[in-house]
Order: sequence, then C-alpha cells, then structure tokens
Amino acid sequence: MDHKGRRLRLQKALPAHGLDGLLVTHLPNIRYLCGFTGSAGALLLTQAGSVFFTDGRYTVQARAEVKAAKLVIASKAPLATAAAWLSAHQQGGARRAAPFRVGIESEHMTVAARSLLAGTLPSNFRLRRAPALVEKARMVKDRNEIQCLRSAVILGASLFDRALDVIRPGVREAEVAAEMEYAAHKAGAQEMSFTTIIASGRRSALPHGRASQAAIPGQGFVVCDFGVILSGYCSDMTRTVYVGHPSAQARGVYRAVKQAQQAAVDAVRPGISVGEVDHAARKSLQKSGLAKYFTHSTGHGVGLEIHEAPRVAAGQNEVLQAGMVITIEPGVYVPGKWGLRIEDMVVVTERGCEVLTPTSKELVTI
Repeated sequence: MDHKGRRLRLQKALPAHGLDGLLVTHLPNIRYLCGFTGSAGALLLTQAGSVFFTDGRYTVQARAEVKAAKLVIASKAPLATAAAWLSAHQQGGARRAAPFRVGIESEHMTVAARSLLAGTLPSNFRLRRAPALVEKARMVKDRNEIQCLRSAVILGASLFDRALDVIRPGVREAEVAAEMEYAAHKAGAQEMSFTTIIASGRRSALPHGRASQAAIPGQGFVVCDFGVILSGYCSDMTRTVYVGHPSAQARGVYRAVKQAQQAAVDAVRPGISVGEVDHAARKSLQKSGLAKYFTHSTGHGVGLEIHEAPRVAAGQNEVLQAGMVITIEPGVYVPGKWGLRIEDMVVVTERGCEVLTPTSKELVTI
C-alpha cells in the first residue's frame, strides 16, 4: 500500500481547506494513511511532514508498521501526547502572525476529546472541523485494495456453502451463524465484518435480523447476510433461500427482487450518481408493486470499514468513479409475513462495473 503517497496528497490539500494541520484519530483512517493496525494512535499531518503518536504497548508494532513518519511513543493516551507535542513544538505557531489551524475529525471525536485538545493547546492554535478528507480519498480504491477486497469476497462467499449444509427446519438461526463463523476463522478470516444475519420465517422481514435462538420453520424465506475481514478489508453479501416448497407468490417476489438488483447493477458506471443507481432498483420494484416494501438504501461503500462512503441512496449526489467498491442490495420486507434481500459487491470500472461476488443468485430451495 502506498501510505506515503496517500499522506503526501492529503498534506498538499490542507491549505485549500484552510488548514495548517490535520489530526487524524479515526483508526481506519490512520491505517489507510500510515499502515498502523493497533487500537490506540493519532496521526498529525502538516506541510512539514507527519507524526504518529501511540503508547508503549505498541512500540514494536508501530516501528514495524509505520513508515516515513516520525514516531512519538509515550505513557499517556495518544491524543494527550499529540496535544502536548503540538504545544511544545507549535509548528512555528509562536512566530506566526495568524493562529495555527488544526483540523479535527469531528465525526469521530467525542466532546471530551475535543475539550482535552482545546484545554491543552496554547491560545495561538485554533481547532477547526475538517471535512471528510480521508474518507473522500478512501472511496476510490487502488489496485492493491481491490485485490484485498476481491480475496475477502471470495472467502466470504465460500461460507454460503456451509450455510446451505446447515439450514434445515428446526435448526436454530444462531447455530447456522456459528457454523459459518467457525468456517470463516478456519479458512483464515481475521473476523466477521459484522454480526451475522440469519433471519428466517417471519423474522426474515427484519432487514437487520441478527441470528437468534429461533428455530428455522418448515416453510419460508431465510435471509443470510454475512461477510469477513481479510487483510483489513471487508466483504459483504446476502443470499436468501427458501425452506420448503415456495408458492408462486414467493417465487414472484424473489424474481422481482432479483430483477431490481440486476437493474441497479446494470446502472453502475463512472459518471452516474449513486442516487440514480438507487432509483434503478426502486423503479424496477415499482413495476411489481413492491417498491413500498423496500425500506432501506440500495447500498454503500465497502473497504477498511463495512459501511463507507458513498451511500447509495435516494437524494445522494456522489458521482461514481472507477475504483469505487459498493454493495447493491435491494430487498422487500412485508412485516409479519416474509422478507428477502440479494446483495453483491461490485467495483466500478472504466466502462461499467465488475460483480465481485461469485455466488449464483438463482433461488435455492431446501
């Protein structure tokens, strides 16, 4: 990963946003910019360079992972160390006619943390709410990131085979999830991307129906939504199966969701807005009178975090670019009856998109 190049590009962009420095505290952003994978750190970027702060637990790890940045290791929490370091060095602040403007990631910083910074820094420093500069950069993946995502998707998709082995009437949803998660770790996954969703029967109408102690009924849909983390990058996919003999109505609803998902996939290409992709899925479901049962956004970005920018939803104007990786996951949820969802991860290419998820979307009956 080109961590140094990422930092240099961000450092050059700071003046355009009225910033003399940026204090990065969100751990996924830190990993993106310097490679550190620990749980405690802060990264300061200025025109003069970059400084990474952590505590003594990560001395060896930081020296191994963080390249081309000054390391400051102290006994205090990284944010307190960063504030003290800024106060001592002031980045020329004492000789400046104007205050030194430090951007903070307000979306990821608590009120208490901001108060600590404000109370430690001298009067010639100003804290500024920085735009989502790192998240914006993270939206477009480079070749190495796409390969990491591709590997995570393939490993994650293999878990569906285990789900099909286990899903049977009377088996608890939590048992299915446990078998899948065990298979994931056995295959080399670091951890799951999120709590595995196995929602059967009437519970399939819950879009985020985490696996429960409920037994899978003898008839109905089973929504399986799961993903793994591999080399720091997440995967995300959903397949819905049917236990028993599906009625013509059930098959029709499944077919409608599959068509809507394909319509959204077909809409993905550089230059189109994410709102237009969302509209493609909803327009397809309108034809079958099911659009009112589609109650969430069509997708989201995936990378170092399971939910990243851009959000693929109505009213969102972010324009797709080659290298973006998003999910396409329309669904239909009828409370008290059933629900289903189909989800793939896709990478935007120069001419359209590539579906990364290798698993068939034909209705599987058990």
